[in-house]
Amino acid sequence: MNRIHLLALPAVCFALATGGLFAAALPAAAASPPIANNPASDATEADLLFAKEPTGAPRPTPRLADGHPDFTGFWKTLRVPGKPIGNLGRDEPGYELPFTPEGKRAQEFNRSKTIDPEALCILGGIPRHNASALPFEVVANPKRVVFLYLYTTYRIVPLDGRAHTEDPDPKYFGDEIGSWDGDTLVIDSIGFKDSKDGKLWIDENGDPQSSDTHVIERWTRTDADHLHLDMTVIDPKYYTRPVHYGRTWILGPPGQDESEYACSENNVDASHLGPGPGPIGPDGNRGYSVPNLPENPPGPEAYQKH
Repeated sequence: MNRIHLLALPAVCFALATGGLFAAALPAAAASPPIANNPASDATEADLLFAKEPTGAPRPTPRLADGHPDFTGFWKTLRVPGKPIGNLGRDEPGYELPFTPEGKRAQEFNRSKTIDPEALCILGGIPRHNASALPFEVVANPKRVVFLYLYTTYRIVPLDGRAHTEDPDPKYFGDEIGSWDGDTLVIDSIGFKDSKDGKLWIDENGDPQSSDTHVIERWTRTDADHLHLDMTVIDPKYYTRPVHYGRTWILGPPGQDESEYACSENNVDASHLGPGPGPIGPDGNRGYSVPNLPENPPGPEAYQKH
């Protein structure tokens, strides 16, 4: 099994994606997490995290017994030049979200007063998981679609025609219901937690999310190897207008899938973490720029003096 030997899983994603390392919000001695079960012993860490466009003629979209597209598979990030990873504002001018005055204050609170919740092994939820660099797995049948994430967590989207709970308890993934619009899977979610509690960021850059958030996801599998998302985030408390976000994932090769990742195990440096995401570069990415990652990053002992 290939494993990532870096300080923590969030660091791996962004360091590989942007050539940067974090200092402000990492579980600096977290256990070395597995990225995927992969039979290729010579696969690099970037190979396990990121995908390349497949070559050859497109393969047909597989379908469920009821005729709808089958989204089952292990889906990996496709890096797109000029599009930051982890930033919900990747499609916004200057990569900046359209904050209300209250939203701007909530962003400042997140960045100056709160530690990255995922660095403390708190669920990222939605929309954050949709903006993540991490791969994920989908298991689908005509009654439900299940998303499996690398933090050994999941969300279950029912497809049985139910309505939203009348007064849902606030959740990281919200109260989710799924339906089909032709070949498009539509996931409608309300009933979220709020960043004011200090335990929720809407993306990797410390942007806020309120309990008024309404997320509409439209998923399509255009062929066997591509899974596309068009997402609309409506949060009138923190944002002046709906935020639109789109991206595509590539199907991983046979044999690659999820592995157990015990986030809180050996997360010995959590008490030393500082607030905020660290610097946000002009390209919209979070992190400290470095020329290249070392081929063999040092272990936790190299950081104990800090």
